[in-house]
Amino acid sequence: MTDTGTPTDLETRRRRIRFRAWHRGIKENDLILGSFADAHIDDLSEADLDAFDELMEAPDQDVYSWISQTKPVPDQYVTNLMTRLQSHTVPARTRLER
Repeated sequence: MTDTGTPTDLETRRRRIRFRAWHRGIKENDLILGSFADAHIDDLSEADLDAFDELMEAPDQDVYSWISQTKPVPDQYVTNLMTRLQSHTVPARTRLER
């Protein structure tokens, strides 16, 4: 069978998540989530993709507060993905603090 170039469901899902990550309501989340998606979307497990989808439904200010660790993360969002997102922002914060 020849490859028709048709994307798989997983590829389509990853592209959709990447697009949504760059098109949030506030620019800060666009930068954090979008750059994270660009760097890691192909490495995320199905569980991480599920967590990313769920996170996209949360209010922008809450997402930003959880990732920046200024508010506690609710249990439903305490995931491997959240830990990775929080780590993704640490180098940027460290550079800004110098």
